[in-house]
Amino acid sequence: MEYQNIIEVVNISKKFGSRQILKDVNFTCESGKIYGFVGYNGSGKTVLLKCICGLLQIDSGKILVRGKAVGEELIGDAGIIIEHPAFLMNVSGRKNLELLYMINHKIDRSKIRQVMELVRLDADSGKKVRDYSLGMRQRLAIAQVIMEDPGILILDEPMNGLDKQGIQEMREILRDLKQEGRVILLASHNREDIEILCDKVYEMDILSM
Repeated sequence: MEYQNIIEVVNISKKFGSRQILKDVNFTCESGKIYGFVGYNGSGKTVLLKCICGLLQIDSGKILVRGKAVGEELIGDAGIIIEHPAFLMNVSGRKNLELLYMINHKIDRSKIRQVMELVRLDADSGKKVRDYSLGMRQRLAIAQVIMEDPGILILDEPMNGLDKQGIQEMREILRDLKQEGRVILLASHNREDIEILCDKVYEMDILSM
């Protein structure tokens, strides 16, 4: 069944103790578009994305992904980067991707090489992840989320640690993924990234409050 709105967020609210983080938040997301969420630290960007992923339970309202309510489990068909990606530090980037890929698939080394080349990482390097720069780890995280061709990408500060060239390359990757018909949710404190990439932007400090 085809859905015009891949993601529907309807009147959701979330508190931590007495602190209201999200209140009556509403929006929808269609395929082939990038949605930006911008705001200062603590404005609720990460909390919102965690709720959509199923990592946090909302207090009220509902979240639908392809018409199915998000519950206590992670949503399917989604590549997710939230906070610090977890990798095995004592093996190479390629080995990390191979192990993660084998959870759901037979090993496909050509696929792993392809996604590493896409994010400008050397697939033949034996460098351990513990010796990666922050930017290299962020590239590896992007490779991880796209290697299974998810229809939804949920990315929290994906440009962290990238230099100017790396940011430009990542923007090009996200534009290509958008053209392939994916829906992309992008949270960032960098307004330039948001303005350049996004079809619609939500200011989290005033989002449906």
